[in-house]
Amino acid sequence: MTLLIYLAAYLIGSIPTALLVGRYAFHIDIRDHGSNNPGATNTLRVLGKKAAIVVLLVDIGKGAFAAALPLLLHTDAELLMVGLAAVVGHCFPIFAGFRGGKAIATTAGVLIIANIWMFFIAYISFIAVIYFTKYVFYGSLSVGVSLLVYSLFTPGREHELIFSIFLLFLIFLHRSNIKNFINKTEPKITDKSLKNDRIPPRDTKKRA
Repeated sequence: MTLLIYLAAYLIGSIPTALLVGRYAFHIDIRDHGSNNPGATNTLRVLGKKAAIVVLLVDIGKGAFAAALPLLLHTDAELLMVGLAAVVGHCFPIFAGFRGGKAIATTAGVLIIANIWMFFIAYISFIAVIYFTKYVFYGSLSVGVSLLVYSLFTPGREHELIFSIFLLFLIFLHRSNIKNFINKTEPKITDKSLKNDRIPPRDTKKRA
């Protein structure tokens, strides 16, 4: 049963929300535009606010639903670990050729269910870092850093190991952003050139 729960969580996480929104609402592969990342941030950059809100909410929902599986099925599997299987699914989705997002929205959903205090600490840090630096990838990395720091002040060593690995995982996922930052090509959220990546919605009149 436990193995099946982890598998189910991975499959839930593998639902490629941004890819589906881009494909069926705009006839594009979101991974070919903007930062090439199929997540809420790049959806906002390429497809606009409405599409980004849909992707954000569904991706958060994926993580929350996956983390809640042990509660729904009345098993003793750890909520956080099951939820992290969904995060892996989001980043390496079997339904999208293992080309997925960068974990932030789905991780938020997991933490809302698994540990609400971790959620608040991680995502207050996320928003604050983006506000002061204007770089989304800095905010994303701060999620891993804040969770690791939080684990240092909680009993036991299990979470320290989990979040050390998670931080390294985030660094790996954001390696292109780090490279771009070093090369001074990583855009800030205030960069006006980002509007050039916007894809207009398809012409609905032609479908009538």
